[in-house]
Amino acid sequence: MKKKFDQVYQFKITLKDIKPLIWRRIQVPKTYTFWDFHVSIQDSMGWFDGHLHEFEINNPLTGLKTLIGIPEEEFADYKVLPGWKQKIADYFLRENKSANYIYDFGDNWEHKITLEKILPKEKNIIYPICIKGKRACPPEDCGGPLVYDDFLESIRNPNDEQHEEMLEWIGGEFDSEHFDPKEVTFDDPAERFKIAFGKG
Repeated sequence: MKKKFDQVYQFKITLKDIKPLIWRRIQVPKTYTFWDFHVSIQDSMGWFDGHLHEFEINNPLTGLKTLIGIPEEEFADYKVLPGWKQKIADYFLRENKSANYIYDFGDNWEHKITLEKILPKEKNIIYPICIKGKRACPPEDCGGPLVYDDFLESIRNPNDEQHEEMLEWIGGEFDSEHFDPKEVTFDDPAERFKIAFGKG
């Protein structure tokens, strides 16, 4: 069942440690949990959601850094709150606008999340929506921000010894400059949750 909402949160998501910047601007319902928000980040950036993720954000009530994502029972001293039980509206406020979002702890893709605006919902728009962005998302499992530059160099330089291997790995071509918000499609977070955890 879809929750009714009258406001949307506009976020800018910027991938850290890569120049020129790779970023997205999305609007999501105020009622979203962090799990819902995670799914919309994945879909807008172009990730495939095959790895763990985590948000780091200050709790406005305590001022303490809070970790939200998928709890890992074997790390009992490292407390991560389940994203599907935490609402973005309880954490993102006009005076608490920023968070870190880490995807894939191996490649360690860090994103800066900034709440830009809280807006009234518009009747003729289906949310979430990606309204703007720049540059393609790096390929999954390419090694992280430090290795991404090497990957781009290899596919752009026919004389590079890894040129053909990397082109074949990426499927023949990769345009690092291409991004069109109209091409973004958003999955239903509840369906993604069922796929990830096998339950509704």
